[in-house]
Amino acid sequence: MSVARLSTENDGRESKRAKGMASPLLGFSDEDKIGTIQSHDDALVVTLRIGGYDIKRILVDQGSTVEVMYPDLFKGLKLRPEDLTGYDSPLVSFEGKTVISRGQIRLPIQTGSNIVEVDFIVVDAYSPYTAIVTRPWLHALGAVSSTLPQRVKYPLEG
Repeated sequence: MSVARLSTENDGRESKRAKGMASPLLGFSDEDKIGTIQSHDDALVVTLRIGGYDIKRILVDQGSTVEVMYPDLFKGLKLRPEDLTGYDSPLVSFEGKTVISRGQIRLPIQTGSNIVEVDFIVVDAYSPYTAIVTRPWLHALGAVSSTLPQRVKYPLEG
């Protein structure tokens, strides 16, 4: 993980509070691309710990705002229809088709020592992915992602 402090010019106008609130700068460098075959246009697919299980083939999609769970993961986590709460809004698939959800379920995603509760919308549709995580998850984690080095970076607690 690359962490750097933002440099600030001390011209006497910056308050002590502002100095104490500087947050780490997360970014990517050429070193982050080591181990990936360049040049590529692959989607960012990761493994995450969801509900206590390591789940593979999760798409990180910065362009979406709803976390999605597909049937294979729903069954694999041994979830039941009665575990779902209602979700009325239709979703639009990558192909532009309307997808009706079965409902939603709140599950923890653990990344390192951080745990973020996520509302997944469960759909009955085919996907090569088990789930999709989106901007709300990235923002809650304070993370940034990049498809070029195929990485997600987030600040560590402490």
